[in-house]
Amino acid sequence: MTHAEEWKVGVYLIEEGGTTKARAVLDKDGKSTMVGRGAAHCNPQDVDVPAIGDELAASRAMRDLAGQLMRAADRDLAAMGAVPPDPRTGYGWPEDADT
Repeated sequence: MTHAEEWKVGVYLIEEGGTTKARAVLDKDGKSTMVGRGAAHCNPQDVDVPAIGDELAASRAMRDLAGQLMRAADRDLAAMGAVPPDPRTGYGWPEDADT
């Protein structure tokens, strides 16, 4: 059975007063959305390099989004009775834990 979907992620950044905030918005093929958030703060003693703040805030927002996706998958697996026994080291099937 072939299955194909296209999920799009948009990353939105705003910087004000030494703080960069990011939102990573996942559009799951128009069926639902998830939003991850992240921020980065410039130390007043550091040189202000906006690109670094963008990278840090965006990566933190995407990490937040990834965690939400992993928890959603975990709940879906549990609902199907497909939860691996404790101790759990990852999400999904055991061979997926290293990827």
